[in-house]
Amino acid sequence: MHCVNIPPSSSIGFKSSIGSTTTSFNVSHHLPYSPQPNIIIKCVSTTNNFTSGGVGKSRADWQSSCAILASKVESESQNTNKNKTTETTTEQTKQITLLNQKQSNSLEIMPINKLPKPLTIADLSPAPTHGSTLRVAYQGVPGAYSEAAAGKAYPNCDAIPCDQFEVAFQAVELWIADRAVLPVENSLGGSIHRNYDLLLRHRLHIVGEVQLAVNHCLLALPGVRKEFINRVISHPQALAQCELTLTKLGLNVTREAVDDTAGAAEFVAANELRDTAAIASARAAELYGLNILANGIQDDSSNVTRFVMLAREPIIPRTDIPFKTSIVFAHEQGTSVLFKVLSAFAFRNISLTKIESRPHRNRPIRLVGDENVGIAKHFEYLFYVDFEASMADVRAQNALAEVQEFTSFLRVLGSYPMDMTPWSPSKEQ
Repeated sequence: MHCVNIPPSSSIGFKSSIGSTTTSFNVSHHLPYSPQPNIIIKCVSTTNNFTSGGVGKSRADWQSSCAILASKVESESQNTNKNKTTETTTEQTKQITLLNQKQSNSLEIMPINKLPKPLTIADLSPAPTHGSTLRVAYQGVPGAYSEAAAGKAYPNCDAIPCDQFEVAFQAVELWIADRAVLPVENSLGGSIHRNYDLLLRHRLHIVGEVQLAVNHCLLALPGVRKEFINRVISHPQALAQCELTLTKLGLNVTREAVDDTAGAAEFVAANELRDTAAIASARAAELYGLNILANGIQDDSSNVTRFVMLAREPIIPRTDIPFKTSIVFAHEQGTSVLFKVLSAFAFRNISLTKIESRPHRNRPIRLVGDENVGIAKHFEYLFYVDFEASMADVRAQNALAEVQEFTSFLRVLGSYPMDMTPWSPSKEQ
């Protein structure tokens, strides 16, 4: 028996010749996952090869031999394919390695210490409280009393001057500033109504208060004496607080109002006005190079201005320290409910520290008609009230719940710690 390789086909063929008779048959054997066509094994057996007792003497023997041969061919083919696959994988790995090396050469590796760090809880914490660096807006120019109040409320803050009260409110709303410190009342001049109106117009919250002792000075250019002065300029509140003292000094001068006290000092210095004096602080005299002609010229040494600190978000009220709460309310029936509102606080032993009425800008006049008498015009008012209690206090909560039953409009402007710093007269001896 001999085996011969023949051209590839789809099966393995076996052909047998016994004596003069030739027998052939095909056995299909597909090599799995072979990239080459199937191989055909041709086995031929003749009678001339048969010997007694020898191998291949029967048809079954040479069929078995052919089957063994076919299995060897399949094994060799699998080894060949495996070697080719290994070579292909190795070649692909080399190509990928070369590609990665080219890409790594073209990329810049960022140092670890320069990579962005994840946010921590400190990055998401609320804005710093008293004593931390904050951007604080105030009305005026450097040297104004509002700047001193901002420094007292938030030491080491970044003070931002604003030319108007409205601008200070907007600076906080637009995130240009974190806080605003604005005056609301003075012990001599009374309430600063402009800021009360702005508190209602804007949605900022009162988060604290600070009281500042005011010490007015009469400032002029170097070399100018009081006899040469015929005009005094300052903020309207400062002029009102020094009216009697100016008369006692024998100054028959014209009084002219400007936006703020430090601005008056800056105006005199910038324009070199030798016939004009300004009423401002000692710090303003230092900043703008002016001389102090008279110190402590306010009519009353107990001259204190109350400032409020404003923020975008309210603070959490507490009961372990003295708190104050500011509200504003109105009613369609005018002032007839005022007694009921005040009774809600008196019944709970809550002290009121301030009550202020302002015309209702959206509805300033209320007409009351009577067929027999006629039509009467009544002014409509908003009422601002400060009381000594925290919103965390149950008494305050119950009082406001009762007030809400009597009013058509009620808004809490803020609940904040009271300024408990010691006070001393501002007039220097």
